[in-house]
Amino acid sequence: MAFTIAVAGKGGVGKTSFCALLVRWLIDNGRTPILAVDADPNSNLSEALGVEVTGCVSDIISTTKDVGTIPPNMSQDEYISFRMHESLTEGDEFDLIAMGGPDGPGCYCFPNNVLKKHLQKLAKNYATVIMDNEAGLEHISRGTTTDNVDELFILSDTSVRAVRSAGRIVELTKELKTPIKSSRLVLTRGKEGDVEALKGELAKIGIPVAGMIPEDRQLVDYELAGKALYELPDDALSVAAARDILDRTLGGK
Repeated sequence: MAFTIAVAGKGGVGKTSFCALLVRWLIDNGRTPILAVDADPNSNLSEALGVEVTGCVSDIISTTKDVGTIPPNMSQDEYISFRMHESLTEGDEFDLIAMGGPDGPGCYCFPNNVLKKHLQKLAKNYATVIMDNEAGLEHISRGTTTDNVDELFILSDTSVRAVRSAGRIVELTKELKTPIKSSRLVLTRGKEGDVEALKGELAKIGIPVAGMIPEDRQLVDYELAGKALYELPDDALSVAAARDILDRTLGGK
């Protein structure tokens, strides 16, 4: 059974960047093959990983609405499963699947439910599954992409607002009794002294602080140039910090 890692947090705190560094760490540590899941309708994990998306779940669902699309010898469920395998984007030692946009104005429920159901089938082919979730709390309340997770990394920048937002995610997972084996907070874009300054707020969250990824000019430059963060040099501040965090939190799992 695949080891499942989910990444959550408010918008703009670096979830996708962390997922790219996480994929890199897993490959370096032989935790392959990997299935990376871009569960954010505003998909950009492919860019961080340096691959091109060839299809997404929402597109697959849309095609099943057309009369005659599904072969007569297939059920809708079988057809979606077949198309999801076909839509996998292959990278070096990892595959990627993206959820894509909503199934109609403002509705993300059906694509999420389809993703959850068929993810269980896909996951059997991988050692590790990583889920880059959409911003906010909705995916948790739906119980679609943070269900039965081995490790949940909640990301927050070093602002009080973001830390409190992370705290609300923790509260919601406890309230809903979401099946998560371990939850940790990762601070991003920080500098020396930030953890001490936030000590009171961090204590309220009730989960361990795994570490902090500092401000990294190299990462910013890669983003400005549209380069894959997955390819950052080993000595980049963000790569070194993520490696330290993941060595300590996932090294023995």
